Amino acid sequence: MINIAVSSQKGGVGKTTVSINLAHAFARAGVRTLLVDADPQGSVGLSLTRQSRLLAGFYDFLKDPSTPLERLIVPTRLETFALVASGQASDYEAGGGIGAHLSRVRDFLHAVAGRGYDLCIMDTAAGLFGVTGDVVSSSDAIMILQQAEPLGIRSVPKLLEGLNRMRVMNPRLSILGVCLTMVQHDLIESTEAAAALRQLLPPEMVFQTQIPRNPLFVRASARGLPIGAMEEGAAVQAVFDRLRVEIEDKLQPGDARRV
Repeated sequence: MINIAVSSQKGGVGKTTVSINLAHAFARAGVRTLLVDADPQGSVGLSLTRQSRLLAGFYDFLKDPSTPLERLIVPTRLETFALVASGQASDYEAGGGIGAHLSRVRDFLHAVAGRGYDLCIMDTAAGLFGVTGDVVSSSDAIMILQQAEPLGIRSVPKLLEGLNRMRVMNPRLSILGVCLTMVQHDLIESTEAAAALRQLLPPEMVFQTQIPRNPLFVRASARGLPIGAMEEGAAVQAVFDRLRVEIEDKLQPGDARRV
């Protein structure tokens, strides 16, 4: 199983939207995919099921590793797509710094891998501390999201420096790159910010695919659906299909064959 963490320097950049729709894109392509809500805010669950606050989830496992996976994994209408909510014990995240939950995060991923999943995508809280740091330290790869706005672009190099330091704990970590989100092509400040990021980083560190700001994301969330499950969502779904292909190309050759 390949595990990808979805992270960012700050909140509000669309991590949950990208995580849901990217996981759905892989599942549509026949990859057996598990989406894990590792953000204590529980946004994945709230976006896909109204009962998410009642579900046991990821943080319940961290609190009690004897919690059976059968209680955590929620199937969807798509056979290759399942999710794990953040859970009722999400306030457990507050205790300890990086490394405090590392062994339990790795136990969780090992248990999930034993269920035959090809891919696990983990939506994390912003920053590289606490459980997010432990998730990144346990992952095969990380994708960084950045909103296409001037102030946020300046913080990206600092985040990349932090990730390079985390490779001491996780030498196999692959930094897939930075994906621009909430891009507004009719707003010059947004397009200039996107261009500035591409000048700031090496070409291979910035995804060619950009996620647009689109009201359809709000409608999809209100209906508890990924974009690709909506009749009017084909054009936006194509964006996530392109992102999926880019990720496959960025993974190591052996991994790319599996995903």
